[in-house]
Amino acid sequence: MTHLSTSSSLDAVPTSAMPTAAEPTRRKSGSPLSSFEFWPGWAFYTPVVIYWILQGIRYGDFSTPTAANPRIETGGLCCESKSSILDMAGSVASRWIAPYTTILTGTDDTHRALDALAEKGLSVPVVVKPDIGCNGTGVKLARTKADLTAALAAFPRGIKLVLQRLISYRHEAGLFYIRHPDSPRGEISSLTYKDIPMLVGDGRSSVLDLLKQDPRTSLLLHIYTPRLQSRLNEVLPRGKTLDLVFAGNHCKGAIFRNGAADITPTLVNRLDEIMQDIPDFHFGRVDVKFESVEALRQGEKFEIIEINGVGSEATHIWDSSTTLREAYAAQFHHYGETFRIGAKKKKEGWKSSGLWHGVRLWRRQKRLLASYPMND
Repeated sequence: MTHLSTSSSLDAVPTSAMPTAAEPTRRKSGSPLSSFEFWPGWAFYTPVVIYWILQGIRYGDFSTPTAANPRIETGGLCCESKSSILDMAGSVASRWIAPYTTILTGTDDTHRALDALAEKGLSVPVVVKPDIGCNGTGVKLARTKADLTAALAAFPRGIKLVLQRLISYRHEAGLFYIRHPDSPRGEISSLTYKDIPMLVGDGRSSVLDLLKQDPRTSLLLHIYTPRLQSRLNEVLPRGKTLDLVFAGNHCKGAIFRNGAADITPTLVNRLDEIMQDIPDFHFGRVDVKFESVEALRQGEKFEIIEINGVGSEATHIWDSSTTLREAYAAQFHHYGETFRIGAKKKKEGWKSSGLWHGVRLWRRQKRLLASYPMND
């Protein structure tokens, strides 16, 4: 008996009960994971690194992609400020971004955070996340003042954090946007639904037992059990649900599904209108929460969580039905686009970050990520 559901809808029904949810273009295999879905990073990304090196030789600059979004640090490859990207939004784009503020951890953090939120007309619940980060590392949900105090205290001192209003929409998606500098319109090259897996209690089994009984979570205990350590022996009442993760990140346990079938001209036009209101932004993934699939198809009722640059992926490759060949084809296409766009921006007079400057920032980001608390 399966005790896992996905909270991909506001009613937290199983994914299969969503009549308008996109499905991959072919039938899924019986395996709950793809053959490469949780390979070690070095194993999966080695061909990508080789491709990057070859492109760098071809273009005479290994950091050419960092010029693709020239107003962002390293083009968004690493160590970029999340809030600085959102701050660039004009009057059109800002209407679609969930309100936020920032705080630098130090002393009396809770009082200062509440004041900063109040200045923006915000209050708890909020999402607390590091301004420099990736893959959902350190993302915390603060529903109460006490939660906010605990979240702020979990970070080292001197860390800039983003405090963002908790979006009420239950669905989450990643929309990959590409626009060449010489093109009047952009495109959505990938749409990924990010489902939050949740356990459904049976009144008898512990949380750990439920994890072991599901075909997918039983293979990923190393991802879920550290976060649920204090609740592993808890028995959920029949019908009660427990979200296994808050952040919609694949490496943290969210389930990704290819939503390409739901890319419509209306949605493309809406996202293009938004992204063209962010100066010189040409390449990256826009993470959103939205009310329903049908509303998203119509380009309505969604809010932007964050905007990622050159370092972001077309995350539909982590759909369990994606083949390795398809995944690499998508990776090579998208990173190829960063080189092509970056080269065009350099011809306009913009400069790339430079290889060694990028390496230094990557090392800094790595140190920061290691200092952050476990995400919710």
